[in-house]
Amino acid sequence: MQYHRKMGIDYGDKRIGIALSDALCIISSPFEVYKNIGEDDAINHIINLIKEYDVDEIAMGLPLNMDGTEGERALIHRNFGDKLSKLSNVKVVYIDERLTSAEAEDILIASGVRREKRKELIDKISAQIILQTYINNKRG
Repeated sequence: MQYHRKMGIDYGDKRIGIALSDALCIISSPFEVYKNIGEDDAINHIINLIKEYDVDEIAMGLPLNMDGTEGERALIHRNFGDKLSKLSNVKVVYIDERLTSAEAEDILIASGVRREKRKELIDKISAQIILQTYINNKRG
């Protein structure tokens, strides 16, 4: 039986948080924060991870407005995700990411992580939350 991992992405102009699932797609774990120096570079990096970790689906955060509508940021995320999907041949599913950064911050504070360290961890924790939400919804 062939197992594939899922990937979570918290896309940002400066940093991209990346999370990966275990092979059974039960648990999401923070993987890395990638410094975003340009769309093509970021897509190539993510495609290399997709190949290396045998990823077959990506859960990408979609920043909706508080009333649930999509604004300019959502369009930027969709454009990146659609381009990534086309170039990698991997399905990208968009997950409402409202409040994931706040949830990630709460987790890090509760874990006793100091403020300076939280900034470098928050994006991959947000990606983990996005991916875990997708995994839970898929199973539920």
